[in-house]
Amino acid sequence: MAEIFVIGLSHRSSPVELREKLAVPNGELPKHVKELAERAHLAEAVMISTCNRVEVYGVAADSTGVRRAREVLAARMPDGALDPHLYERSGAEAVRHAFRVASSLDSMVVGEPQILGQFKEAYAAATEAGVIGGLLDRCFAKAFAVAKRVRTETGIASGSVSVSSIATDLAKKIFGDLNGKRVLLIGAGKMGESAAKHLRKQGAKLFVLNRSRERALELAKACDGEPRSLSELPGELALADVAIASTSSDRFVVTTDLMKEVVRARKYRPLFLIDIAVPRNVDPRVGDMENVFVYDVDDLQKVAQENLTARKREAEAAERIVDVEARTFEEWRKQLDLKPIIVGLRRHVREVLAAELERTMPRLSGDAARDRAALEKMLDAATNKLLHQPLTELKKAGEAGDGQVLAVVRRLFPVEEAAAEGASVSRIAPAMPSEPPPPAAAAKKSAT
Repeated sequence: MAEIFVIGLSHRSSPVELREKLAVPNGELPKHVKELAERAHLAEAVMISTCNRVEVYGVAADSTGVRRAREVLAARMPDGALDPHLYERSGAEAVRHAFRVASSLDSMVVGEPQILGQFKEAYAAATEAGVIGGLLDRCFAKAFAVAKRVRTETGIASGSVSVSSIATDLAKKIFGDLNGKRVLLIGAGKMGESAAKHLRKQGAKLFVLNRSRERALELAKACDGEPRSLSELPGELALADVAIASTSSDRFVVTTDLMKEVVRARKYRPLFLIDIAVPRNVDPRVGDMENVFVYDVDDLQKVAQENLTARKREAEAAERIVDVEARTFEEWRKQLDLKPIIVGLRRHVREVLAAELERTMPRLSGDAARDRAALEKMLDAATNKLLHQPLTELKKAGEAGDGQVLAVVRRLFPVEEAAAEGASVSRIAPAMPSEPPPPAAAAKKSAT
């Protein structure tokens, strides 16, 4: 029986320094998820990589597929360092987890909207890689719908609901008022764009630095800021009050060597660096310098917890929606397992009856009495063949005192109702050919 599973780590199970080593740039997701699916021998797989989590969703017929996927993921870190931080869920729990993640109930900032877009990007990457199938396709489509329902029917998104908005709140706590403050935005990706919009609303003077000057100009224009080249970073850091780093670089953009020059140029005036990138853009050792204060995504979690308290009631309502939708999905999945059994059972019965009919047709003569006897004989033969294996197993269950099997039979077949109506025992549970006919059947034959 194929089941959905998820293996991963998040801000709840691991620190940022571990998560950043596993992070996969969006452009590389198709390559990574295809490689993982091939190495773990999975027909279906989706990989999600964000600043707060790296997860692999897959479909496996048994625990072997799950184990292989875990080994492939764990192998990305040497000496088994990753394994203690990995969580694993299967079946209904994996589906419920997917719905919670897509609905931002498992996010560092509960209610943040970015995760749904990241879920859709992961789905698109798996589709591009050719590793999406019926189960995960249905699961992710449902996750998108559940997330939309949660945002529509609850107030979970009220207040500050994204990492970038939390970063803005932190900057406000530092200065009290951002009006007129010089804020440097390093990076012009989606997270940076979101941060820029929040900062501009607070009256900050915004300066956008990016490796691509065209992209910096585009974002600066949209947020009423000023574009700068990344090569101007030292000079801009010397002038800034707050810098928010959010580039896709896999190396430190703000290094200790760079900051030694910046600190001297600032004459040790305080500088606040908020690093919302994973992998991190700011070398954490920079925070050891005099009057330089560094915050990363894990530090923002403390602010997020304050907002979570205010939205706890809405989160509870969202959890109820997720639970209902997860149960509905599991009922649908079970029907997939039942369908081939029903089709096979119908085919088996049809084949047995058709074979008996073929043997009986040549014996029909047109004489009503003789034809009726031949047809009854055909029915008895078909009944015996159809019930031979079930009755053999039923006898074994009776001898072993297995009441569960007997109860299932009573639910599946109206045997007690038929007996109460005086039906022939031979019509309900005919004896095997090797056994003598039961009394009721013998009486009937003597009567005829």
